[in-house]
Amino acid sequence: MREPVSFSVRHGEMLGFFGLVGAGRTELLRLLSGLERHSTGHISLDGKPLHLRTPRDAIDAGILLCPEDRKKEGIVPLGSVAENINIGARPAHARFGCLLRRPWERSNAEKQIRALNVKTPSADQAILYLSGGNQQKAILGRWLSLPMKVLLLDEPTRGIDIGAKSEIYQIIHNLAADGVAVIVVSSDLMEVIGISDRILVMSEGALTGEVMRAEAEEPRLLQLALPRARQ
Repeated sequence: MREPVSFSVRHGEMLGFFGLVGAGRTELLRLLSGLERHSTGHISLDGKPLHLRTPRDAIDAGILLCPEDRKKEGIVPLGSVAENINIGARPAHARFGCLLRRPWERSNAEKQIRALNVKTPSADQAILYLSGGNQQKAILGRWLSLPMKVLLLDEPTRGIDIGAKSEIYQIIHNLAADGVAVIVVSSDLMEVIGISDRILVMSEGALTGEVMRAEAEEPRLLQLALPRARQ
């Protein structure tokens, strides 16, 4: 981040971040997920400071990321749908920390496939051959297999058809209703307006405004996102 960014998000809130390319939105999520380390400032959860040195630190704290580049950073392309769903929670369920528990693996994969309506011939299908929307639902199933407090979504519906978008929005709303804090980054302004309770706008690595859903209008948000809005 190029300037200090300070914000908070509540349990059950859907917080949107909007900005143009290069605004610093993805970098912010990478900091919160432990993919990058911050040199100054601090992150806290439920009033307790967090020291996120690795993504595993964030996962153990219940902060889970669906990355922007689903194919490069989200899925294990040659792995099955079941493997992609189970990989996050596998360490907690393996015998002696290394021996896979096949019954749990099969049961959890089938559970998430049903709950999220992942369209696949079987849990053994290579995830590479699923549509973008079904790949994204499988990634969400991975995190639903773990205790979750904060869900970070970077461009959650990019490259996804309209039908799958609707399903993913419903999954996100259900998680928020269950008390999960959801942080959404999207370059689709109408998506941000449609799903967020509150929107924070970024420009050139800095926060330039905060807008509540009832006051969210496209011209206002675009003005805040332009570099000249900071002058």
